[in-house]
Amino acid sequence: MVDSKGTCKQILLLAYQSFGIVYGDLSISPLYVYKSTFSGRLHNFHNEDAIFGALSLIFWTFTLLSLFKYVVILVNADDNGEGGIFSLYALLCRHAKCGLLPNHQAADEELSTYHAPGYSSRNTPSSPLRSFVESHKNAKTGLLLVVLLGTALVLSLGVLTPAISVLSSIDGLQIKLPDKHGGLVVFIACLVLIGHFVLQYCGTYKVAFMFAPIVILWLLSIAAVGIYNIINWNPRVYQALSPYYIYKFFRETGKDGWISLAGVFLCVTGSQAIFQDLGQFTAASIRLAFCFVVYPCLVLQYLGWAAFLSRNSSAPINFFASIPEPLFWPFIVLATLAAIVASQAVISATFSTVKQCYALGCFPRVKVVHKSRWIRGQVYIPEINWVLMILCLAVTVGFQDTLCLANAYGLASIALTFIMTFLATLVINLVWHQSLIFALLFILFFGSIEIIYLSSACVQIPKGGWTSVMLTAVVLVIMFVWHYGRRRRYLYDQHNKVSMKWILNQGPGLGIVRAPGIGLIFTALANGVPATFTHFLTNLPAFYQVVVFICFKTVPVPYVPHKERYLIGRVGPKSHRIYRCIVRSGYKDVQDNVDFENDLLMSIIEFIYLEAEGFENPDGFVDGWLAVVRTSEKFGKRLAMSEFDDMEESSSSSRPPFIGSSSRSPALQKLKSLYEWESSPNLRPPVQLKLLDTKFKHSQVKEELLELLEAKSAGISYIIGHSRIKAKFNASFLKRFVINVMYSFLRKNCRSSAVVLNIPRVCLIEVGMNYYL
Repeated sequence: MVDSKGTCKQILLLAYQSFGIVYGDLSISPLYVYKSTFSGRLHNFHNEDAIFGALSLIFWTFTLLSLFKYVVILVNADDNGEGGIFSLYALLCRHAKCGLLPNHQAADEELSTYHAPGYSSRNTPSSPLRSFVESHKNAKTGLLLVVLLGTALVLSLGVLTPAISVLSSIDGLQIKLPDKHGGLVVFIACLVLIGHFVLQYCGTYKVAFMFAPIVILWLLSIAAVGIYNIINWNPRVYQALSPYYIYKFFRETGKDGWISLAGVFLCVTGSQAIFQDLGQFTAASIRLAFCFVVYPCLVLQYLGWAAFLSRNSSAPINFFASIPEPLFWPFIVLATLAAIVASQAVISATFSTVKQCYALGCFPRVKVVHKSRWIRGQVYIPEINWVLMILCLAVTVGFQDTLCLANAYGLASIALTFIMTFLATLVINLVWHQSLIFALLFILFFGSIEIIYLSSACVQIPKGGWTSVMLTAVVLVIMFVWHYGRRRRYLYDQHNKVSMKWILNQGPGLGIVRAPGIGLIFTALANGVPATFTHFLTNLPAFYQVVVFICFKTVPVPYVPHKERYLIGRVGPKSHRIYRCIVRSGYKDVQDNVDFENDLLMSIIEFIYLEAEGFENPDGFVDGWLAVVRTSEKFGKRLAMSEFDDMEESSSSSRPPFIGSSSRSPALQKLKSLYEWESSPNLRPPVQLKLLDTKFKHSQVKEELLELLEAKSAGISYIIGHSRIKAKFNASFLKRFVINVMYSFLRKNCRSSAVVLNIPRVCLIEVGMNYYL
């Protein structure tokens, strides 16, 4: 009973919090639905039958798509509790092998988050659709394009939603100030937008507690006004809920009624957030908030709006015209606050989508900022924030009207909704293992409805819809070009990697001078020896005494548990002192490399222990064997760590020297410490590591561990490739244009790998590489 009460309280709390994040955009749709619906020629059909028909369309569209499709069905298609377009794609990649992500390993399938309960791809019945997708590369490419198109639409909505929300909320001023030019409304909207985007860096955690009360107050207020309008103007408006009025609507309006469907669809814009933001809540809390508050409040508001219009044919079709006179100015303020909350939710979702897209290798490198005091998973991307602000201001000033914005907004929303329906159909068959007929019935029912709305929205392209088409096309080209160039580069690395035979023929010293220290070589390869390493040795036949190949890879799961993140292995014989570390993360993980060096060293030491305990011959090696070392019960218990706090030990430098017996001379150590401290005074002080267990079965194990600690005390350097990428001279014109112009432009104008990986500049070594793709 206690657990049941605790669960109920948690669901109620999550349902309360969901109002400020999930339902902000959906709740302000009454601001522009009727205005967009009765724009154009439909304005001539301002009679009761036309108004009731439009209301019936709004009610059934809202009920079928928002309630049944998203709240009832789609929230079940979560990926370990996460929603969004990439969660659907990740499910398909794991269960149908239809992804194009490189570096897939069998060890990835052993992650605890890889196979959700009940959705295992093992021993599943065969499907004709699965066989087709897995055996045709073009089908995989087409699926990726569909996902990227949906992502581009999400980013387009990130531009259009703040603009139309804020502008619509202030649009009521034109009723009270008819003599003023519309430029005043646009000016105020621009000020609100600028302030909103400028404050994004601070995060929303300080004011997030206000979001839910604002949206709840807004929903209850518009519901109350709706009830007032129903009673005061037309109590028989409830009859419009009958689908018969839809028939009468099209019989009377004909083609003009079909064109107006793009405005009707605006009643469900924002429904994508129900699935997009699922990860922060639960399906039960989402359904509770929608069914008991959001749905009835919005339905009452739409009924009240129709009742008012049916008795006030000469009134302007403006949401604020239906507001009673004493409540006008409070509603202006409340609508503006609700619009800001809705915009914040969409902007945060845009940041999250870009981060996921970047993690899966489909977006140029950007700086992702995350602070622990923010909500889990909430990120801030400076570049995207300022681009969104500029584009929002451009469309607001450019159109200066909500009708053109609504046409662009509606087209992007309808297209995204149809893409979600298509991906959900694949999930039903390939992930839920339902029959193909059942999946086809799903897309035939919901897809046919959305296609009708999409055809109407396409008519509005010359009247503002071109904006969403242009924004989507530009973002889609950027993402696909980046993915194409990155994938071609990976295939080039895979083809030119060094064979293991070369390593074995070099002898214990690799035929080079081994300098004290640890060299971390970053590569996209999860196996083999990268060409960056051999290219370095070709130009300078010397390297560090310990070499670690580092590969950061994204697994198609939302999160990778920290204890399962590191895969450690050995490359070549033990005498070479070459290791491999694969750092795995999910598409929603936020990488934190603050303690990366210590985590890496502890993981390698644990691997050496595990290897010694599991194999009898310490001189042998098993190439390709990788261990998830952090799952060991003894992890972290074999070393003692101590941090130096006294920064005044040295009279000549405020940075203490490296700890441990190093092969470097004291003068070099002192010079290096002074240089690092002057260049990066905020670096963390060095950490002293000491072995707790000094009893070993084989002396070689102790020797290797001590050598590793000695190398750590000498210093760690980061080696990354500084590549110059060109298309082959005999490549086609299109390929040369994509690689030499578009991909090169994106690489030059995005963040460098060192910045994204948070590599200290004083420890960075770049190796020049030429790529001919």
